[in-house]
Amino acid sequence: MNKKYKHLFFDLDHTLWDFETNSTTVLKGIYEEMDLGQYGIPSFEVFHQTYLPINGQYWARYHNQLLPKEDLRVGRFSETLRRFRIDDVVLARTIAHYYTERSPLQTALFPDAIETLDYLSAKYELHLITNGFAEIQDVKIRNSGLEKYFRHIFVSEKVGHQKPDQRIFLHALETAGATAEESLMIGDNMQTDIVGAKSVGMDQVFFNPNKNRNREKATYEIAELKELMSLL
Repeated sequence: MNKKYKHLFFDLDHTLWDFETNSTTVLKGIYEEMDLGQYGIPSFEVFHQTYLPINGQYWARYHNQLLPKEDLRVGRFSETLRRFRIDDVVLARTIAHYYTERSPLQTALFPDAIETLDYLSAKYELHLITNGFAEIQDVKIRNSGLEKYFRHIFVSEKVGHQKPDQRIFLHALETAGATAEESLMIGDNMQTDIVGAKSVGMDQVFFNPNKNRNREKATYEIAELKELMSLL
């Protein structure tokens, strides 16, 4: 146990909840069930690789408050379809509905997530800070068996501020009754998790399973969640 820390704050997507695996599962199901091949989309792989950068662009606009929630949910699929010369708003809305409904029901977690949380929850107060839509994140957390590990769960839509905004971290610290000095933020995103936590004086663990190189440095860096058991 690292006596310096009393409170651990985790990110959710791409850190505990395996977003890529879960999202891909749902999108592949949609492609097959709705027979998107009949519209001239040659394969799921082509559909998926077209969607990914568009989805990233829409999320960036949403995070920068340039796009309302509904436009994000539907727009990313409308634009993906338009890349295949499919101008069908009804189809885009149907895909968006299925994706929003099914995605949070998926339960794939990163390897060793439960074992690591079992170990840490016996020694520290655990909390969750996640960007996203409240109704989606709540279902993900509950369905994947994560809820019981966290004393407090902070969802950006409920708090009113998104990581890396200092205000969501300060709100989380105050609510948890924690100081920055005794707290540690664990997440996969260098900007939202690491730089955000650093800005309020919290130490950070950068979860970097792909071992990407970054200019910014975190207090600690790990490639597997189980490394937290040695670190802490």
